[in-house]
Amino acid sequence: MSSNANARVNLEHSTVLLIDDNPKSLDMLSSIFHGFGVREQIKCESAVEAAEIIKRRAVDLILVDCSMPEMDGYDFTRWLRRETPAPARHTPVIMLTGHAAQSNIRKSRDCGASFVVAKPLTPAVLLRRILWLGHDEREFVECDSYVGPDRRVRNFGPPLGEPGRRA
Repeated sequence: MSSNANARVNLEHSTVLLIDDNPKSLDMLSSIFHGFGVREQIKCESAVEAAEIIKRRAVDLILVDCSMPEMDGYDFTRWLRRETPAPARHTPVIMLTGHAAQSNIRKSRDCGASFVVAKPLTPAVLLRRILWLGHDEREFVECDSYVGPDRRVRNFGPPLGEPGRRA
């Protein structure tokens, strides 16, 4: 986390959109965010339902499961990045996947996800990713073939104070 281990993060005024077709997973995510102090959570069991909400109101963070019927997390994120106006298209998206294969991570990155978190997730891992997003300095890229945060994370490395994979 940050260099100050006692630093506090206040998420109580954040609005989080949680999207998962599994009601138990949705309840678990909701409990985690309740523990983080997030008061306003919007829970959707489909990406189609979530898309309707995004058209009507702004949210601060989106968590979406990759694998869902009708519209999966990849299609939802691609739609968000390409079809919605700013500021909605710039909303951070954390993709949740039960299969953290390199191909799924690459697919998440290429559709415009801000981060990928493997299931089963823990509150500590999720909070670290949220804090990382809070310090994310990547540019937002909009071109014909891609819309989303700059995919070149390795060039930036993790935010200062965060352990990385490189020495």
